[in-house]
Order: sequence, then structure tokens, then C-alpha cells
Amino acid sequence: MKKAVFFDIDGTLIDCLNGLTDITPRVKKAIRKLQTNGDYVFLATGRPYAFLSKELLDFGFDGFILTNGAHVTIKDKVIYKEPLDKEVLKKLIANFEALGIQYMLQGALYSYMKESSKEFYSIYDTYNISRKYIKSSYDIENIDTYKIEMLCKDKNGIDYCLSLGYDSDEYDYLHNIDQNSFELYSKRNTKGTGILKALTYLNIPKENSYAFGDGKNDIEMLSTVGCGIAMGNASDEVKSYAKKVTDTVHNDGIALGIKDYIN
Repeated sequence: MKKAVFFDIDGTLIDCLNGLTDITPRVKKAIRKLQTNGDYVFLATGRPYAFLSKELLDFGFDGFILTNGAHVTIKDKVIYKEPLDKEVLKKLIANFEALGIQYMLQGALYSYMKESSKEFYSIYDTYNISRKYIKSSYDIENIDTYKIEMLCKDKNGIDYCLSLGYDSDEYDYLHNIDQNSFELYSKRNTKGTGILKALTYLNIPKENSYAFGDGKNDIEMLSTVGCGIAMGNASDEVKSYAKKVTDTVHNDGIALGIKDYIN
């Protein structure tokens, strides 16, 4: 029976902020072996397509769970997508602009951010994110948005962004306290729900699915798959949701996890 294995990017496959900008040769070899055996390998990420490096795109993954599960593709075919409500989005944008909050609208192929958001562009540059698929000129009526990222300059902006997730049935967020940045996304879509859609499409039972992750937005997928494997650099909270724990991203934790728990 074929297996499906899902990999988070940041802190799992690579660690851009600490100098690991490409998948290590040992991890590449381990993932290739899965594919040689006929198994499927996916990226499962909070990133939109625009944030995937050329190296990741060229690797040959069988599919992508993008923007926390709101956009799912297999072999270049979109099998699921659910953009954010456009009227809600317009109200959010109006409030962002009134409060001086910089924001990026993350779409299927392109993502959208105004040229004036220079501080936000600088942050993305530190992650080696190309601007090839980022557009600064767009019409909100003609684009779909699957996730929003925001950068706040002051307490008023931070308080507003925090309020968006308080007691909300619709939205959840991640907060990077060091950067005063946020990610806002629909609660209906997670990496876990995206994975279930991929498994259904491929007719693979859940017990034959595996996932590697390290962050808060990996908890759902680690809990959803048959065997969730937390990275050694994950927090204790994240590890508590995994069935197995491997070594850190810098110690080729994925290669070791594949060897110990999948092959």
C-alpha cells in the first residue's frame, strides 16, 4: 500500500534564519527513496506558492498543501481551494490602512503587497523569498486571497490584529512577537484538513500517512495523520501532539525519521 508523507518547510526541511536555505543532501536522498518506492511526498506549509523557492519547486514534490490548507494541489491539479470572503477582506484592508498596518494578500500563484510596505519586504528578503510572484499593482475585485500576513508598527495595530482572533468562529492567527507580524487565516482550513483532502483524492488510508513539523501551525497535521513526527527543535507543546520525535532540522531529522519510522 502506498504511503503519503507531508513536510513542513521552515524549521523542518530548511531553516533560513539560521543559514540552512536548501534541503540537505541526506534529506533529499531519503525523500527520493520514498518516491522510488512509489510513495507520495508533499510540502505542507503556511506559505503561499509565491513563497516557495526555486529549489523547492524544482525538487519534484508530488503536491502542495499551501496557505495552511486553503489551497491544495496534486501534480499541478488544484483539488481544493477556499479563498477568504471578499467583503470581509475589504473591511479588513480598510482597517489595516487606517491603522498603518502593512499587509500581504496571499493568492494561488501570485501574492500581493503594495510597494510602500518596505519594512515588510525587508522581512521577506531575510527568508530568501523571491519577488517574482509578488505583485504590487492589483484590483481586489479580480484576485482571490487565501491568507493574509500583517506587519504592525505600534500597539494600536497589534491590538487590532490580536482582536481578529479573539472569540472568532471564523479566523485564527499566528503572532510573531519579535517582528510584530501576524498571519490571519480561516479556521475551516488547516494543514490537517488539506492533508485529508489529498488522502481522499489519492485513496490512501489515514494510517498510511505521515507528517513532519515543528511549529504551532503543524499541530493539526501532526494530530491528523497516522504518524505525526515532531522535529527535535519543536517546542514541547508541539511534540506533545506527535507520536514520534526525531532529531533537529540541522541534524537531518527528516532523514532519520524516515529511516526509523517510515521505511
